[in-house]
Amino acid sequence: MASPALSHFLPRFGVAAAVAGVLSLAGCQSWNTQDSLPPTSGVQPLKGLAQNVSVRRNAMGMPLIESSTFHDALFALGYVHASDRINQMVTLRLLAQGRLAEMSGADVLDVDRYMRAVNLKNSAGELYKASSPRIKRFFEVYARGVNAYLFRYRDKLPPDLAATGYKPEYWKPEDSALIFCLLNFSQSANLPEEINALVLAQKVGADKLAWLTPSYPDEALPLAESDKLKGLNLNVPGLSEISSAAGKLGELNPLSVAGASNWAIAPQRSRGGRSLLAADSHSPAWNLVQIRAPKYQAAGASIAGLPMIIQGFNGKVAWSMTSVAGDNQDLFLEKLKRQGNALYYEANGKWLPAVVRNETYFVKGQRPIREAVYETRHGALLNSASNLSGGYGLALQQPDLKDDKSLDAFFDLSRAQNVERASDASREIRAIGLNMLFADASNIGWQVTGRFPNRREGEGLLPSPGWEGRYDWDGYADPMLHPYDQDPAQGWLGTANQRIIPHGYGMQLSNSWYYPERGERLAELAGSGKHDGRSMIAMQYDQTTTFAAKLKKMFEAPGMAQPLKKAIDALPEAERSKAREAYSRLMAFDGKLSPVSADAAIYELFLQESARQIFLDKLGPESSPAWKALVANGALSYSAQADHLLGQEDSPFWDDSRTPQKEDKPAILARSLATAISAGESQLGGDRKAWQWGKLHSYNWKNANGQVVRGPLQAGGDHSTLNSSPYRWGQDFNVTEAPALRLIVDFSQSEPLSVLNSSGQSGNPASPNYLNGIDAWLKGQYLNLPLQTQNFDRLYGKTRLTLVPGK
Repeated sequence: MASPALSHFLPRFGVAAAVAGVLSLAGCQSWNTQDSLPPTSGVQPLKGLAQNVSVRRNAMGMPLIESSTFHDALFALGYVHASDRINQMVTLRLLAQGRLAEMSGADVLDVDRYMRAVNLKNSAGELYKASSPRIKRFFEVYARGVNAYLFRYRDKLPPDLAATGYKPEYWKPEDSALIFCLLNFSQSANLPEEINALVLAQKVGADKLAWLTPSYPDEALPLAESDKLKGLNLNVPGLSEISSAAGKLGELNPLSVAGASNWAIAPQRSRGGRSLLAADSHSPAWNLVQIRAPKYQAAGASIAGLPMIIQGFNGKVAWSMTSVAGDNQDLFLEKLKRQGNALYYEANGKWLPAVVRNETYFVKGQRPIREAVYETRHGALLNSASNLSGGYGLALQQPDLKDDKSLDAFFDLSRAQNVERASDASREIRAIGLNMLFADASNIGWQVTGRFPNRREGEGLLPSPGWEGRYDWDGYADPMLHPYDQDPAQGWLGTANQRIIPHGYGMQLSNSWYYPERGERLAELAGSGKHDGRSMIAMQYDQTTTFAAKLKKMFEAPGMAQPLKKAIDALPEAERSKAREAYSRLMAFDGKLSPVSADAAIYELFLQESARQIFLDKLGPESSPAWKALVANGALSYSAQADHLLGQEDSPFWDDSRTPQKEDKPAILARSLATAISAGESQLGGDRKAWQWGKLHSYNWKNANGQVVRGPLQAGGDHSTLNSSPYRWGQDFNVTEAPALRLIVDFSQSEPLSVLNSSGQSGNPASPNYLNGIDAWLKGQYLNLPLQTQNFDRLYGKTRLTLVPGK
């Protein structure tokens, strides 16, 4: 049986030795780990507060911050965030800075090199500089709250952070802008896809690459994109290190989880006659909080390190976000030559000197390393640390953030009193590509945010030759072209990382959409009947896939039904009976991926085995970089596996290169049906009645050291269900992510907001609120968060921690 794992939000690091920092940290581990838990009652003096602040916590540990001034509320938010998630804050900051090796050693040095080239520090500086004086004051006050915690608990940090020996530096206002830029950087899937495409091209050649990088099931293969690479010797020094670093970054960065869904129901489709909004967010980095201060109140999801509620409810407006999977990053191959100690690159027939910046890496247990990062007109070379005397440089271009007011816009969004104002604020969010949905009692709206390049030629789906100007960027798309809608006649709006614009739309948004089935199921459910809070919950927990019906339609197609029957009949007898069994079970399958379903297990075994039967002969073995690249791209967006199953009968990948005869699609499908049953017998035993999808597919929560702290718990669904639980198609059935945060706002209720957070409020393993949301998440037991003061005592009680100004 597969050994599934769902990592908790704390990145997995090895124990690291102490590194010089601003704060002192006791080297002794002998204190009681309970000492690392700040009190939740009593009085605590903190220097930096102007007036008293009350912090009450409910049974799940979610804080209610009540303050006489908004500045004091932000100070308390910084203190509370650090109290709950200081390990997450510190590790995300180091990750974004490219300094993780200071805490975790040489194993992550390639990730640090990658992130230094990306240079989020520069992006954060631009973003912070462009923000208003008001926002800068907010970030400064918040940072003082974080630092009040760091000063008071410098010798009593959470045990997993203390064990690393790393001494956290004080928080700077710019660090919050850095976390925001990491969130932005993490929302684009195309950069790792382009890296994987180069790995695949080195294995199969540019002429076959388009078959492995489909845009969407109804769009033509990107042949023009792959033609850019034809005739080039795709020798990219350091490509394997870059690919490895990108993969590690995805594992270490909880913000890199792009999966999410949200939908809004208009009053005419609501049983209560008022709007509803629902959201799932798959990142386990979310932290719930409620703030009440003069002229400001809001409750919902925050990310520790950011002084704002990013999605939630303020009493009048609800707002939520999903990734739009926008393609605003491009890789350029650069021709290079060395002349003396200088590096030059070609641009439009001329050789230009590369800009050099020197970076110093402090690595735990080693001497510092000083290396140069080279930059061309497109951006930094991701392979600067490699020997660049031969082969191409690989430059990353990404949008600049000069004059960007996104931080102001997010704050304005959280204060909006109606959908019109929420829409106005959302249009000003340029630093991050999102599907923003919002609702008030009477209206619903949707706005795509971000900054998307105009390309002179090509789509930027695959790397481009940088020495030609034809693929360069030419400014950005007019924000007025960004997709939006308000109060549509259909009575609902929704996104699930699917393609949200028709092919040929007036601007290029992306070619990296996720599988369409989640969006299709969302449309089915949202568009049928009337809705209330219960139907919102049912949608969030829905485990039906529309891909199964597409698979059956493909099996029964006029050009497939008879050839497939003949291919099954041609199999050896033992395989023939298994193929027939799998075929009949699949044709009877209703698409419900329940954890106890045997048919769901056979269906998923077929998907997994078909991936191996189609591609492994040309991309394998399973340990090879090319196979890993195919599997990784299938986890990021619409996959070659799905594309081949539903079509592409003339693909060169249908022939098994290990056999003398030439196979076709029916022959490979027949083998896949037979091997699905064989794999089931191997993994689930011979008794078909005992087969269950959840025995292959289950949740495990792990701590920072990789130890399982909860699980295995049987899971249903997969990558294509609204209640998403994807696995690595082509690798194993391990659950890789799940909807951690769930939020529902029903404006027909007196207290509209209900929430769930499976990862729990605290990142401190010593806390009772560490992973304590799992049971409620499994059972769908939502917690209602009141915004009316007369209802606070009901949820939060009267016990409080009073923060008072300290001397």
